[in-house]
Amino acid sequence: MRDIRLIRAPSNLGLRPLRPGHVPGTWRGPEALTKAGLVVALAPDAVVDLERPAYSAEAEPGTRLRNGNAIRRFNLELADAVADALGRGEWPLVIGGDCSVLLGVLAAARRSGPVALAHVDGHSDFRHPGNYDVNAMLGSAAGMDLALATGRGEALLTEWPGIAGPLVADEAVVQIGERNSRDPDFAWADINATPITRIDVFTAREMGAVAVLEKTSAALARADCPCWLHLDVDVLDQTVMPAVDSPGSPGIDPDDLVAMLSPLAVDRRCIGMDMTIFDPDLDPTGELARMLVSLLGRIVRPA
Repeated sequence: MRDIRLIRAPSNLGLRPLRPGHVPGTWRGPEALTKAGLVVALAPDAVVDLERPAYSAEAEPGTRLRNGNAIRRFNLELADAVADALGRGEWPLVIGGDCSVLLGVLAAARRSGPVALAHVDGHSDFRHPGNYDVNAMLGSAAGMDLALATGRGEALLTEWPGIAGPLVADEAVVQIGERNSRDPDFAWADINATPITRIDVFTAREMGAVAVLEKTSAALARADCPCWLHLDVDVLDQTVMPAVDSPGSPGIDPDDLVAMLSPLAVDRRCIGMDMTIFDPDLDPTGELARMLVSLLGRIVRPA
């Protein structure tokens, strides 16, 4: 049994408002999951709480990223918290919050050298200035986290203190579960020209969990460095997990997800994990929070 340090990162900074006056509810995710039994299920050796950052839907000077400066500040704080856990020999488990927290956890991991990434998400999150008009709209970092992590986008969120180059190299990334790339109007088709290993949801369902795990493990082994596991719960089908900002179908079955991810999470090369995008505002009964607690427990603390 390894020592888990639970880090609750209540950010919604990387999300767009869904309507005028809307404030995305993902910042309440850590609290809601805690009330649903997260601490009891995971039995962490330590718990760290980051302070909720202030959200704004408005543009700010010097950046075309919504909440860009606040995202950088929050992720630098998160990086310090994750780096402290790693330095103590603990296994950091970060509960967001939106997907922009991926930047902070990778920035922490990179302080010790290269890192690989298993990016499990219903979207590839590969929006960057090369595939959209930055002057036409504000960028939302939660839909850009993989692009930013691989060095594509504003320096504000691609350049980090003491780290040369991108947070993670393309060839060290495995993206699992994306569901839009087969659409004729797929906006981020340039990801197809990268060395990123991609297993979309259709392929994952055809291959089966065991084959997905084998392909993912092989790709991460080739990277020959520690790896981080990122789980965006919108990789689940919207009939199973509708409490996200961009639900969709098809998705990966919960049991298959456990079969794919639990061996990765417990592998000695995996140095930590984050889980993101759950919005308790869309879960009035708390049923979905309880389901996620059970799912995470099966991944991180398998019987």
